[in-house]
Amino acid sequence: MPGAWFAFHPDLWMLLPHARRREVFWLDFQGHQSLKHLIESLGVPHTEVGEVRRNGQPVGLSRTPAEGDRIEVFPAEPQSLPIPPRFVLDNHLGRLAAYLRMLGYDSLYRNDFADEELAQIAVQQERILLTRDRRLLMRKGIQYGHWVRSQNPREQVAEVVRRFCLNHRQGAFQRCLRCNTPLEAVSKESVLEQLEPLTRLYYDEFHRCPSCGQVYWKGSHYERMLDLIENLPGV
Repeated sequence: MPGAWFAFHPDLWMLLPHARRREVFWLDFQGHQSLKHLIESLGVPHTEVGEVRRNGQPVGLSRTPAEGDRIEVFPAEPQSLPIPPRFVLDNHLGRLAAYLRMLGYDSLYRNDFADEELAQIAVQQERILLTRDRRLLMRKGIQYGHWVRSQNPREQVAEVVRRFCLNHRQGAFQRCLRCNTPLEAVSKESVLEQLEPLTRLYYDEFHRCPSCGQVYWKGSHYERMLDLIENLPGV
């Protein structure tokens, strides 16, 4: 059976089976299998792959290796994509979705998305798929995506900002955290009945979601969110 030598950058080792987490290993393959197929068969989604070299020369993932080739696989570098930074997130990333909305990014999320639905939305609407499910990123047609490493929401949003070079200070606080709809500035009088007594007393600037009706103002929660934004990695 033909095979080739594979060397993955250490940043990708966490995605490989334990037995493959070493500098160089031999991989058998059958027929004309593409590098994309072989790399994903080892557990590394193509969205996590940057440059690939065959015998020292950069090649595309559609290329097929030959007997005895040496394949080097490097991680995807931080990059700005040629599409608007819009996201769709899997069922485990609700807090991350809220944080991305806080930063002003169009981020679709439901806690009952089926995998097929997530993949269709990502492809048809050209959204970046964010997920903790590596196999979901390997589905046919997925072009833009990221396997979220951390399980901590604050670390997750920093990870996404860094990965896609997001300008996270440009459009903050312009989108509803609950339903993703852009907010509208409203007068205090128009939302007075929705406010607690102390909020009525101390705050005068308000925004409301035209979809779900949620009202926002710059209370103590606003200061906490500002602190999160200021501690995110720069772009």
